[in-house]
Amino acid sequence: MTQPPPKSSVGRALARDVEVTTEHTGARLDTFLAAVLPERSRSQIQKLIKDGHVSPSTGLRAGGSRELRASTPVRAGQHFLVEIPEPVAANAEAEDLPLAILYEDADIVVIDKPAGMVVHPGAGHTSGTLVNALLYHVDDLSGVGGELRPGIVHRLDRGTSGVMIAAKNDTAHQELARQFHDREVEKEYIALVWGLVQQGRRIDAPIGRDPGDRQKMSTRARRARSAVTRVTKAEHLRGVSLLHVAIATGRTHQIRVHLSAIGHPVVGDPTYGGVHRRVADDVRAVQRLERPFLHAARLVFSHPADGRPMEFTSPLPADLQLVIDEIRERQTGDSETGV
Repeated sequence: MTQPPPKSSVGRALARDVEVTTEHTGARLDTFLAAVLPERSRSQIQKLIKDGHVSPSTGLRAGGSRELRASTPVRAGQHFLVEIPEPVAANAEAEDLPLAILYEDADIVVIDKPAGMVVHPGAGHTSGTLVNALLYHVDDLSGVGGELRPGIVHRLDRGTSGVMIAAKNDTAHQELARQFHDREVEKEYIALVWGLVQQGRRIDAPIGRDPGDRQKMSTRARRARSAVTRVTKAEHLRGVSLLHVAIATGRTHQIRVHLSAIGHPVVGDPTYGGVHRRVADDVRAVQRLERPFLHAARLVFSHPADGRPMEFTSPLPADLQLVIDEIRERQTGDSETGV
């Protein structure tokens, strides 16, 4: 059982005592800690272990050596002390980039992220990211995410547009991370996929790194985490389906991987089989897509400070709306002329 975290504040390091439960027996240490400390990314956990900030709890049943590695297996009953260093100021540079802010208060900022924008700096993307824009438009961001991910609680793929939330202080960040981890956040996406998919379709398949390509995710991975995707609404057009999709989990590339796994990849997705060289005339508009047809349309959560329900929506952006409008118009016209 994970002990409740103390209230966080800049200028004070945190210490967490965590116990391994039966469900995590045999897991790697970094995998276990990432599961019970959802506000930390896997890479951040690995760095904490490497830097000596994780150790068996003194006086408790730790078992094993104090020399811990990310790959160290854990077993039920073990306790580990995780020392979380004081958050450091963000080192990413502020940039005056266009940013659509849907809502902002002392604790959170809700953004309508455009397609093509990477969420945070990383290899190959040192500028032009959502973090760079947030640092310019927002006075304060939480330090929990680290130097290059201030305020970032969850992510959207570069090619995915839509609603995102960022935290402006550490307490808000940790509470929002808890809500995402405990599956209390409602996330709904709109996707155009190849083929016919029925409303009510549920995809329950664990996702992990593709064994043949580390840049991709897969439902065939040897080490995978649970993932559930549901189709809540479907509009059937000839050759494609416009879906509203809800996800209970938030694995990397989850919707794209799950829909591809059932034979209905997201239209325009080159990574998971969604780009077709030859298409029928009535869906030819999809050839104008420069990214996967995937949009985060709705986000529902509880305000991290007072618990009041918060709901934000984002309409389809122009590039996606124009494609679907043309497909509908063309198919309606064909129907009226008897084609």
